[in-house]
Amino acid sequence: MEIKLVNNEEKCISIQSFVLGKKTIICGVLLILAILFNYKYLNFSIKNINYFFDIGLKERTILAPLGISFITFSAISYLVDIYTGKAKAGNIIDCLLYLTFFPKIVSGPIVLWRDFQNQIQTREININKCVNGVNRIIIGFAKKLILADMFGMCIGEIQKSAAYGIDIISAWLCVLLYMLQIYYDFAGYSDIAIGVAKILGFDFKENFNFPYRSRSISEFWRRWHIFLGTWFREYVYIPLGGSRMGKTRTIINLAVVFFLTGIWHGASWTYIIWGATNGGIVIIERIISDKSINKKIPNIIKWSFSMFVVMICWELFRFQNMSDFWSWVSIMLGRTTFAHIDLTWRYFLDYRMIVLTSIGILGATVLGESKILVAKEQIVKTKIGFAMQEALLLCLFVVSLFCMVSSSYHPFIYFQY
Repeated sequence: MEIKLVNNEEKCISIQSFVLGKKTIICGVLLILAILFNYKYLNFSIKNINYFFDIGLKERTILAPLGISFITFSAISYLVDIYTGKAKAGNIIDCLLYLTFFPKIVSGPIVLWRDFQNQIQTREININKCVNGVNRIIIGFAKKLILADMFGMCIGEIQKSAAYGIDIISAWLCVLLYMLQIYYDFAGYSDIAIGVAKILGFDFKENFNFPYRSRSISEFWRRWHIFLGTWFREYVYIPLGGSRMGKTRTIINLAVVFFLTGIWHGASWTYIIWGATNGGIVIIERIISDKSINKKIPNIIKWSFSMFVVMICWELFRFQNMSDFWSWVSIMLGRTTFAHIDLTWRYFLDYRMIVLTSIGILGATVLGESKILVAKEQIVKTKIGFAMQEALLLCLFVVSLFCMVSSSYHPFIYFQY
């Protein structure tokens, strides 16, 4: 069974005839950014102005619309793609469908208009897509409910105990678990969004490509949140000149991109420092990429260093201010000690958490091996292999339901962005 979905353009109000000039694009983008600034960055700006200049401006109580960052980025993609001729303007219904497409509206992925528009009239709904979509949704739920939420519960217990005293190992365990939680939480949501879109006939590209296998921060950003990286490359980095205008300009362009990446995630200095740290290391990697000393460093050392940087930087996500971040780092380094500790790492790292952590680490690294991926594809092509896959996914779904029923509500981490 196959259904072709084609828009009836005669019944839709077309905006195809609008010619978007440079001034129109600039005004449109500035208006979109002004709306985003009002909801997300106004109070942050007022707070910092008051701190540095002691003006006494009053902060406002503003409730930001759900998914405001993702909607605004999609709107900018729509305008710029039309202006550059990489896509045609859609009718009003197509435009609204793109901006409010429910699988991606809350936490992405940020699909470019040129990729979305091409599928509106040509998408197909068939049994294979529906099965693949449902499978992807189940995998996403498993990542979220079995792994991410379980890691989150353990992190919450460690943080509560920190008020009374924890040991160094528990502090480091919390850092490792958050590194796994944020990956499986966001990757799980992306799987669900991609799966729902597939059921509806849309084929979205992958948003993650085993980022914890990266041997550099540059490679990490080619594998992590791929849609966001693509957006910044297409609409910020390349328009600024990319790497076509010499090393100095390339460094400036990279600095701008990572500053914006940091502040996009949230109106806080922790996010800005997180973006600056990642950007600084990417710039250093770009400078030394052709140096002989860089080529001599073993891959295992590069991977270990990159993952250590990623793990520490994620802590800037976990805390809302730098004082809390440094307090936790002080515990990790043994500079803050406690006279009495009720619960040590042995309590938190019980048998269940050992199993889940092992699965989480292996799933984020070893399962990304190309040979394993190819073998999986070959096995699933057979009838027995496909039946085994579906049986395994059914078991995962049942376990996910049990985890959901037995645990408290844990919203997706990227809902706040």
